[in-house]
Amino acid sequence: MTGMRTALRALATAAAVTALLATAGLSPASVSPAAAQVRPGSAAADARSEPKAPDGFVALRSVDPTIIQEMRYTTAHTFLGERVDGYRQPVCILTRPAARALQLAQKRLLRQGYALKVYDCYRPQRAVDHFVRWAKDLDDQSMKGEFYPLVDKSRLFEDGYIAEKSGHSRGSTVDLTLVRLPALPTRPYRPGERLTPCFAPKDERFPDNSVDMGTGYDCFDTLSHTDDPRIQGVQRANRQFLKRTLTEVGFVNLPEEWWHFTHKPELFPDTYFDFPVDRRAVAGR
Repeated sequence: MTGMRTALRALATAAAVTALLATAGLSPASVSPAAAQVRPGSAAADARSEPKAPDGFVALRSVDPTIIQEMRYTTAHTFLGERVDGYRQPVCILTRPAARALQLAQKRLLRQGYALKVYDCYRPQRAVDHFVRWAKDLDDQSMKGEFYPLVDKSRLFEDGYIAEKSGHSRGSTVDLTLVRLPALPTRPYRPGERLTPCFAPKDERFPDNSVDMGTGYDCFDTLSHTDDPRIQGVQRANRQFLKRTLTEVGFVNLPEEWWHFTHKPELFPDTYFDFPVDRRAVAGR
């Protein structure tokens, strides 16, 4: 009897669904199982409608899993004080030539007891738009004490720290540093913790398992210029080591940021993409 009642309930449910579809002017065959399971406006529907990365983009981990990834913009430890729009998962996405060049650099570094660590790779246009909105909000200066202690926020555009377009959105630019092996992971940032200027001595600023480059990542200060004459000794040597290693595999450094490198020639020199930073954007690559 239990089996009979179950069968009857199943038939009743099927009849109700058929009647509902008929009311909407649809037949059961016209609705796919996948469509029936995804509500318009739901997170799943939004994810399926998002643009995917075009051929030519890959997840860096699929090319070289030994490169350390500390994808800063998926966390609150940013100059905005929050996760950046478009960064859904901590995955480094790059054009294939750029990823392969990093793999070559990494092989050379591992033999010398070092590893690359990336902070940011491909950056969607929506993230850049987030930067612009934040820069125009002069009242929001919650992270000033660490990332731009000596810069008036009203000058971020004029001084070139923020722009409406970024080479990162073309997919061949990467922000990175060097780590001496073996290295412990960097501790998580705790929102609300005391901020220390990004150019403070290494043992005073926010801890990072990288070698000492004289400033932290995303430090809005002229001390971040790769060849700033005030940076000397071990700090200067570390910057030059990173620059030399990447230059040898086809990268060009941005003089204003010791961490910023673009692989040349760029695969997409004139296109600014907006697919999200998400593993699904490069599924299978």
